Amino acid sequence: MGGDSSSGTNTDAPKRASSRARHVAIIMDGNGRWAKKRALPRAIGHQRGVEAVRRLVRGLEPMELDCLTLYAFSSENWKRSETEVDDLMNLMRKFIKSDLPDFVANDVQLNIIGDWRSLAPDIVEMLEDALEQTANGTRKLAVALNYGGQNEIARAAMKAAEQGSITTQSIADNLDTAGLPPLDLLIRTSGEIRLSNFLLWQAAYAEMLFVDTLWPDFKPEHLERALDDFAQRERRYGGR
Repeated sequence: MGGDSSSGTNTDAPKRASSRARHVAIIMDGNGRWAKKRALPRAIGHQRGVEAVRRLVRGLEPMELDCLTLYAFSSENWKRSETEVDDLMNLMRKFIKSDLPDFVANDVQLNIIGDWRSLAPDIVEMLEDALEQTANGTRKLAVALNYGGQNEIARAAMKAAEQGSITTQSIADNLDTAGLPPLDLLIRTSGEIRLSNFLLWQAAYAEMLFVDTLWPDFKPEHLERALDDFAQRERRYGGR
């Protein structure tokens, strides 16, 4: 992934489509079903999902992406059982501790989108430290934590109003993804065909790909095939 200074919230569609995806987002779905198919606890499925994240991030360099965004924990996930939420939070703590040195060593710049400052204080402190340590990285990895697309748009609109006027550009400039490249491709694993409140604004002109693979089984080669599929698509942005 190479660094990029263009905004991920430009509301004007590009004049000419590129055959290379610069920004890919993934809804990582299917941990629970993966575990259920194997008669394992859901917690094991989430652990295997974290391993899939690690595997994918480590295999990104040859794909030449500018940014990868991962949907890690939605604002709706709080509705799950207390035990499952605790498991997810503890996995997050372990992942940050274990993988932060790899991020720094591999020039990854971590970005967090969503209302992540509402998480447990120790997690917020760990994330702030991770953001600081990776600030100079040129390979962007954005992680959505306590994220909801509708809430993001509402927050951006309120900020735009405080600044003077509400326009598509002023909202875009205040989204959590301001500063990231425009979203090119959104992938959802597990066979479900819906956005689940993820990057609703940013996905306006993004290509979408829904795959049957459960997230713990998703590998770098799956992403490579998705990028090849993207390169064959014609993006007209409402034109002919």
